[in-house]
Amino acid sequence: MAALNVLVVDEFDSEPLLETSLRQHGCEVVTLKLKELDMMQIVRTLNPDVVVLNLYAPNEAVLRTIVDINQNCSLPVVIFAEDQQTETINKVIKAGVSAYIVDGLDPKRIKSIIDIAIARFKEQQALKEELKKTKTQLEDRKLMDRAKAILIKSQGYTEDQAYHALRKLAMDRNIAIGEMAKNVISMAELFNK
Repeated sequence: MAALNVLVVDEFDSEPLLETSLRQHGCEVVTLKLKELDMMQIVRTLNPDVVVLNLYAPNEAVLRTIVDINQNCSLPVVIFAEDQQTETINKVIKAGVSAYIVDGLDPKRIKSIIDIAIARFKEQQALKEELKKTKTQLEDRKLMDRAKAILIKSQGYTEDQAYHALRKLAMDRNIAIGEMAKNVISMAELFNK
């Protein structure tokens, strides 16, 4: 199994506990200080498997960066922090953090916390993909119903005939039936203008 590539962003000047512990577990680690970083650029350049932040409290800039990482890079983000306020916890969860550990920088637990965060992140990604797929199928179903209604009205087809006509047109053109339904709707709208 390939070594886990970890980007550690540390706000503290103390000993590099995270880096040391992760290296002992066979991880490839790059540690940077939090001050004045363009974290998104660094994440894109280094392409880590996980981003780990060690800080007192995540500020608004850090939270925006986490949102950007989730939207653009789709990576698990783990935060070790001191701030245990409910408001902060709600903000980091909303930003998309995979794990937020308060006062938990114990060298024995670091690797397992990161492994769990990665597993949780992968599960969330799978759920997001399933939701996206389901939404697409629902949208295709609505488009097919509209296209069938157009064919029924304009061609005098039954619902079954309209479906088979859509299916045949899609197969003949080697496109998805949802895409063919969009084409039928577009053509009908064009002729009705």
